[in-house]
Order: sequence, then C-alpha cells, then structure tokens
Amino acid sequence: MSQSEPKLETDTDAPASAEDTAGFVPPGLDGGSASSKSFDEAWKAEAEKSGTNLDTIIGRAVIEQGLATTEQVQHCLALAKGIEDPNNRTLWKLLIHNGYTTTSQMARLRERLEDERKGIPGYTDFRELGRGAMAKVFRAKQRSLDRYVAVKILPSKFSGNVQFIERFFREGQAAAKLNHPNIVQAFDVGQHRDTYYFVMEYVDGRTVHDDIVSQKRYGEKDAVEVAIQVAEALEHAHERGLIHRDVKPKNIMITKQGVVKLADMGLARAVSDKEAAEAEKGKAFGTPYYISPEQVMGLENVGPESDIYSLGATLYHMVTGVVPFEGKDPSEVMKKHLKTPLTAPDHVNPRLSASISEVIEMMMAKKPSQRYRSCKDLLIDLRAVRAGETPPMAHKEMDAIEGLSGLAEAEARTETEIPVQVFPESRRSWADVFTEPMFLVMLALFVISVGLNVVLLAL
Repeated sequence: MSQSEPKLETDTDAPASAEDTAGFVPPGLDGGSASSKSFDEAWKAEAEKSGTNLDTIIGRAVIEQGLATTEQVQHCLALAKGIEDPNNRTLWKLLIHNGYTTTSQMARLRERLEDERKGIPGYTDFRELGRGAMAKVFRAKQRSLDRYVAVKILPSKFSGNVQFIERFFREGQAAAKLNHPNIVQAFDVGQHRDTYYFVMEYVDGRTVHDDIVSQKRYGEKDAVEVAIQVAEALEHAHERGLIHRDVKPKNIMITKQGVVKLADMGLARAVSDKEAAEAEKGKAFGTPYYISPEQVMGLENVGPESDIYSLGATLYHMVTGVVPFEGKDPSEVMKKHLKTPLTAPDHVNPRLSASISEVIEMMMAKKPSQRYRSCKDLLIDLRAVRAGETPPMAHKEMDAIEGLSGLAEAEARTETEIPVQVFPESRRSWADVFTEPMFLVMLALFVISVGLNVVLLAL
C-alpha cells in the first residue's frame, strides 16, 4: 500500500479516463464529420428503442419548432426514397437543400435534440469529467448565458430510488443557500423526464486529492493557506446552520488562480433538521479516512466540530503524505478514529513546525469538546501559524493537557518515592514504666503534696 495514496476507496468519486472524457462536441452539418456520425448513430439507436426512425424524429421536431410545414417535410421524405446515397438522402440535408430550413436552424435543432437525448434542456457540449457510484459529472455549456457549467447527473439506476433522489436534491438545495467565494456555487437542480440533474459552477482546476497523488504531500505554508480558505467556507456554512459532513481532499478544488473551492454538499444537513437526524441515527455517513468519531458512532447531534475534525484529517494527509489511520477495511479505519491515539504530525514529518502539529492535534481530538468550538476559533490559530506565530488556542490547550499529564505523573511518582514510616511494635514492660524519669518526678510531687496536706490537717 502506497503511503501517499491508500487504496481504500469507499467514497463516490473516481477519476475519468480518456475514454470517459471523449463526450460530444457541438454537431456540425458535414455528413461525413465524426460529430455528425456520432449524432446520427446515437439518435438511430434512440429511435430503434422507441420503434421509429431518425427521419421521423427530425421531421416531428422540425414541425413542432415551426421550421417547416408538414407538407414540406413529407415532400423531402418522398425525395429521399429516390436517392441512392444514404448520406445525401437524410431529411435534414434535403430540408436545407430545398430551402425549407437554413443550416443554422438545423444546427440549433440538432443541439436541442442532443440535449433532450441527454435529458437536460438548455445545455449543450457535454464532456464527461468524472464518475462515481452515485453520479456522473459533465462539463457543459449553458446556452442562455453562454458559459461553461458543471452538471452532475444521477445515474438512471437510481432514478427510482427515493432515498438517492432526496439526497441529490438536498445537495442542490443546501448549496443554493450558500454564497461564498470558497464554495462551489449552485445554479439549478431539477428533473427532465427520468433524468435528475444538478447544475453548478464549473471549476477549471484541480483537487487537493490530485495534488497529494502527484506531489505526495504539501509544504506547510501551502497547506495552511488551503486550510484557511476551507475553514472560511465552513464558517459561512455553519453560520447558516449547515454541516458539510464530508470534508476530504477530493471535495476541495483549487482554481488556476489559486482560489480554493469547497464542493459536494451531498451529505450536508441542517443542524436544525431533527427529522433527518433521527432517521440517520446510528448510521455512519462520511468517508472513512476523514470521518469524525461522532459520525462513526452515528450520533444524532453532529455539529461544526465534526467538520473541523474532517478538515484536520485532510490537513494531516496534506502535510504528512499519509492518512491519519489506515486499516484493511473501512470498519477497521473507523474504529481507529474512535480509539487509536493520533500520531503527532511532526513525528511523521519532522520538518513540520510544532505550531501546525498542535493545531492539527486539537482539530482531531477524539472528543468534540476538546476541539475548536467553531471555525472562527480555528481561523485564529491557522492565521497565527501562517504569520509564523504561536497558535494561542492550541498552545494553551496543549499546555493544559501537558500540565495535567505532568501533575498526574508527579502524583504517581510521589506515591512511589515518599518512604512510609513504620513504627515498631511496642515491647515495654511495667518495670520499664516505673523506672522512667518522668514517672519518678510525678511520684515525688505526689508524695510531697500528700505530706503538706497531712501537716495542714494537724494544725
């Protein structure tokens, strides 16, 4: 197992292969072009599924859009029967050749048809960016605003699963509540036929995961800068009552301008959503390498401290090149989050400062009450580390822990080092008592007192 990139994968992201990213390009009107052939082949297959043919689909669309009359379409279909070359007898070519439609009209129509085939009207030029068990992500062009966007599409196998559909819409709705430069912006979430889609800001860049794979680990300065921007994004979400619950390297994107963007609100939940909390009680949600102990236990009341833990685990991976805990399966990894003490980051990477190590250790404390209580507090320390200063909150916490530990050790040492005085058992006899000087003095005083009393009585 590589230290920089463990093989355990239980999240839903997967890098796209070259084949995956081939995608469709805007179709041209050259009958011999690859894009035209791909369009025709795709729609012929679609037509066969519905028991019709490509010309029927195009003819119906032309009439519905008002580009030509029924008679004009029928005329072209009749002409097609007398043409031997199949490339020259297509309905769309004959409509243009006879002047019933223009080249640009047919190009726009074909784009609309391609959108319908993919199930998302208004978007074209789809290019797959990646896929996972839960969704496929495409880059697409939004025609109305002439801009590229990212489109996440729920696989058709989940289109009948109410739980997956609810989670999909929840991600879009959660992201729509947020407006921050360090959060991927949501534009739209919806359904067309059996396709569920979520449209968001397209980030032209890379992920922290990509960086870890390529460069093994981050330098401390760069890692702290990324963590600050993610913490600012989380602070914005937390102030609006949302917990991300899946902070990890794959969900942290970096633009070519160096702006960090927190993505994927798929597991986000409102703190006030008691119904969802009750429904999810006892279930572990998150990615094992970065999941908080309270999420492992499926606790009902998961707060901002959980995201802080996951960001701490991510930061740990960034600066050390290894995940905080490894195991042969997800269950073993999650158990270690609960019980196994964390190896200090500067013990794994001696080049790290004590300051960043203290911050990460506080972020990843097992008990939420021992972590930073908010991202506002966390940012105080992260900015101090960036400035080369001692992080006040983490340093104070570590001093307190070391003080308690030292006191306990001192008490234990005192108990073992202080000799216990053992008094020997008394062996004195009555004869020893009668010969004691103090006893003899008291006896003499008693005799004198008795003698004086006798004299006084005689007088």
